Amino acid sequence: MSRNRLPAFTARVLSAVCRVPPGRLATYGDIARVAGRPRAARAVGNIMRTCVRPGVPCHRIVAAGGRLGGYGGNLELKRSLLRAEGVTVVGTKIRDAAGRRWPGARQAKGSAEAVGRRGRKAGTIDAAASGRGGRRVRRPPGRGSD
Repeated sequence: MSRNRLPAFTARVLSAVCRVPPGRLATYGDIARVAGRPRAARAVGNIMRTCVRPGVPCHRIVAAGGRLGGYGGNLELKRSLLRAEGVTVVGTKIRDAAGRRWPGARQAKGSAEAVGRRGRKAGTIDAAASGRGGRRVRRPPGRGSD
């Protein structure tokens, strides 16, 4: 991989973020769905935290429930950028976050569900099925459950 080339998922995330128009918001989960990995909201947050590319509007990506989320440790800057786009921010919450949600994220929801569990490694089991509180559990091939 060359120095300037990004991993495929990172490139898809940044491309999705660039499609969110001014004054609109998307959640980390929305971007994960658009990028084709609906369960990767935390990974999207990590990509956003380390993104230093000019022109990528990372401030438009917020946490679920209308919370600001992070912005590389500078929430005041994120708050100011959102306010400049007409978004009302009170403390760490966005007023009418649902009404400002980017329609592109909602449209992508159905197509992301079709993607399903793409990218999962063989030998992993669903966290809900494992009863282990949200962690993926790796089992050697050919072994049964507990």
